[in-house]
Amino acid sequence: MSEIVTKPRIRTRRKVARPPLYKVILVNDDFTPREFVVRVLQAEFRMSEDQAHNVMITAHTKGACVVAVLVKDVAETKATRATDMARGEGYPLLFTTEPET
Repeated sequence: MSEIVTKPRIRTRRKVARPPLYKVILVNDDFTPREFVVRVLQAEFRMSEDQAHNVMITAHTKGACVVAVLVKDVAETKATRATDMARGEGYPLLFTTEPET
């Protein structure tokens, strides 16, 4: 009689790479009213009034502020929409994106 040898099953798991994240950055300018900046942050980034005010003040004092960290497509879309919202009102407010390191 021959002996049956069974091999243990090895489970392999695929690691799915997380998509790279991008920072959405609010760049300060000396022309856009603070109230408008707060409104844009609330509308596009779903911030409370207090959160939006804090982000606006940080950008005002430091020159720029990270608003959100998102996947590339979402970050670029939100930055473009927020910038376009300002341009539509005649303000030079700028949102940019850059890879998170």
